[in-house]
Amino acid sequence: MKLRINGGQQEVEGADPDTPLLWVLRDHLGMLGAKYGCGIGQCGACTVLIDGEPTPSCLIRAADVGDAHIETIEGLAGDDGLHPVQQAWIDEQVPQCGYCQSGQILTAVALLRNNPQPSRDEIDRKMSAVLCRCGSYPRILKAIAKLSEE
Repeated sequence: MKLRINGGQQEVEGADPDTPLLWVLRDHLGMLGAKYGCGIGQCGACTVLIDGEPTPSCLIRAADVGDAHIETIEGLAGDDGLHPVQQAWIDEQVPQCGYCQSGQILTAVALLRNNPQPSRDEIDRKMSAVLCRCGSYPRILKAIAKLSEE
């Protein structure tokens, strides 16, 4: 099976096509950024971007991805440094435990790509798809608001 991940093509050998994308990423490709949280698409810890849309990777079979482009946290930074969302997360000291942060960051990236100046309600609505048990929501909101002002 071949997957388009982070701008390249990855050959995945030995994976059952029915395996959730999360486990193909983690177990077969060594991409550990997407985390297992609930396994039912409710927490967002496993979020990746599929064709730019935040998607819980625990719910989609690897075979169902097809030719879609997958973006993971591992592919977000470029040769010139961190992605602006990653930098804002550092500047605003967003993470506490960090477990949900790859899902939070990728969801924020998708939000800002689609709407560079979201309202507070739009931020709250989009970011509610990823749970943070540490309660870093005020810092998440501040980081996204800062980016939308720039």
